[in-house]
Amino acid sequence: MAAADLSDAIGHVFGDAALLRQALTHRSHSQPHNERLEFVGDAVLNCVIAQVLFQRFPALPEGELSRLRAGLVNQASLASHGERLALGRYLQLGEGEARSGGATRPSILADALEALIGAVFVDAGFERAQAVTLGIFEQALTELDPVASEKDPKTRLQEHLQARRLALPVYRVTAVRGEAHRQEFEVECAVEAFGVRASGTGTSRRAAEQVAAREAYERVVGE
Repeated sequence: MAAADLSDAIGHVFGDAALLRQALTHRSHSQPHNERLEFVGDAVLNCVIAQVLFQRFPALPEGELSRLRAGLVNQASLASHGERLALGRYLQLGEGEARSGGATRPSILADALEALIGAVFVDAGFERAQAVTLGIFEQALTELDPVASEKDPKTRLQEHLQARRLALPVYRVTAVRGEAHRQEFEVECAVEAFGVRASGTGTSRRAAEQVAAREAYERVVGE
C-alpha cells in the first residue's frame, strides 16, 4: 500500500500509521477493521459539513440545511470522493470480497472514506480532521447551489422528460447483494427516448433509484 500517496492526496501524514491501515481494512479481511473508525468519521463528517452550511447559508431553515447536508454526505457522494482518491487501490479486502468487485463497490468506498476521516480525527484531533474533510469536499461545496439542489434526481429527471412530453423513466432492480440486515440494491434506470440506461447502488431500493436517476439525468441533459 503506497500510504504516502494517499497521505499526500488528503494532506495529512499519520503519526500513527496503524490508524491508516485500520481505516483501509474491510471487515472481510482481518481485525482490526474499519467499522469503528467509520462510526467516528460519520460523526465528524456530519459536524464539519453542518458547520459549513450553517455559516454559508444564514437564511436557510433547519430542514433545508439538513437536505443540503444529506445531498453532500450520502453514499453516492462519498463513493465518488472515494473513487477520486483511488481508495479502492489501497483497500484491504477478503478474497471473496475482492473477487466480487468490492474495491469499486459504492458502499465499501463510502464507508472507507468515513473511516479515513475518523482515523485523521483519532490521530490528530478535530481541527485536522476538519481541514482534511474540507479539502476533500472543497469542489462540491464550491459548486453547491441551494436552489438547484431543491429537487431530488428522480424528480428532476421526471420533470425534464415531462416538459418534453417524453415517456417517463423505468426503474428495475437488477441485483440484491448482502445479508438481510446489510443489503445493497442495484437498480437500472432506463430512459428509452434517449437510449440511456444508467445504474446505481444503495442500501435501499429508493437510494439506488436516486443514484441511477442522477446518472441518467446527467447523460440525458448532456445529449
